[in-house]
Formats: sequence, structure tokens, C-alpha cells
Amino acid sequence: MSYYPVDKNNPLILASISPRRKAILEQIGIPFEIVGSMVEETLYEGLQPEDIVCQMAILKAKSVQYVKKNRWILGADTIVVMNKKVFGKPKDSLDCHDMLLRLRGKNHRVITGFCIFNPGGKKVHHEAVITKVKIKEISESEIEAYIKTGEPFGKAGGYAIQGIGSFMIEYINGSYTNVVGLPVCEVVGALVKCGGLKGFPLNSPSALLFQRG
Repeated sequence: MSYYPVDKNNPLILASISPRRKAILEQIGIPFEIVGSMVEETLYEGLQPEDIVCQMAILKAKSVQYVKKNRWILGADTIVVMNKKVFGKPKDSLDCHDMLLRLRGKNHRVITGFCIFNPGGKKVHHEAVITKVKIKEISESEIEAYIKTGEPFGKAGGYAIQGIGSFMIEYINGSYTNVVGLPVCEVVGALVKCGGLKGFPLNSPSALLFQRG
């Protein structure tokens, strides 16, 4: 069964209130509405990191289906992984300090899982995208000053590559937008393949934004 693709009259539902994901979709001109997921982000023991983010993305998408029916839905979740240690969002300043101490001078992986549900409520795609990142040898004073900016909170791993935190990033290998929170290349490709987008770029680049509390 075919469904109408995403357009200004049929915007994509983003199951996230992340300002980073919102900004990415605005930037590439996909019409969308925000419906915040009420799913609590949990790290599932025994699962591989790629499975954790995909499972969370699926749960987020499912949680908003009853709010917006007959629409294309995008769910996503991002974590930072170093060796076997998974870093979510820091709980407080001490947690953030500990994260950045562990990550400094080392390579880590940023993994974003995303999924797509069609208007019939069926999951038609899910995948995990990995980007390798190295943080420089940041000093204690740099860590403390960065935490005081308030930027690290709400970000997996305790830093924002698109903000002040960029001063710490020595290099990346892979998708930059994946580190921000949404791998554009893979998401757009999946939407086109699944029928969520007729083609890309869209004729009308303006995105519709409706935030639900």
C-alpha cells in the first residue's frame, strides 16, 4: 500500500524535542511537526550500543502514534560509547566532569539510531549510524569552564560539537550531523527509499514547525 509522501500539507512527525534535530530538519527543508516523546531514555543491559539506540528510537516513535495518526514518523536516539562504556546525558556537573575526563585524549564513537514508521503505523526502516570522534587533551580548567557555560547538559557525552564544545574536537571520522543528533544522509536516503519523500531536495524548502508541549 502506498501513502502520500511528506510535504507541507503532510509534514513529518519528529518524535523528539531535541533542538539539534529540529535545527537539522529546518536546515534541509523537510516540513515537520514536533511531538515530544514521553519515553524515558534507558540504557538496556545486555544489548549492543547499536541495538540500544535503535530500540529507543522505535519506542519514541511508537509513543507518539496515538497523537498524530496517519503520518510519517521519525524517531531517533544518540549515545556516546568508548570501549564498552556507554555515555548518555550527564545527570549533573559532577557526572559531566567525569564524562569529559574519561573522554579526553581518546577516541570514542557517537551512535545515533533512527527509525521510520509509515502512516499505516508500520516500522519500515531502522538503522544505527556510527561516527568516530577524538577529543583533545583538555585541561581541568577547560573542563570546568565548559561545564559553567551550561552547554554540556542534555547532550550525550557531555559536549556539543556544533557549539562551544567544538573547541575540544580534534577530528571526526564519519557523519558530522550524526554527532549533532541526526545523520542527514542516511535519514533522507531512508525516507526516499520507503516512500516518505518523493524525492530530494524538495521543491519547497520551507519547513512547517508546530511544537506540541
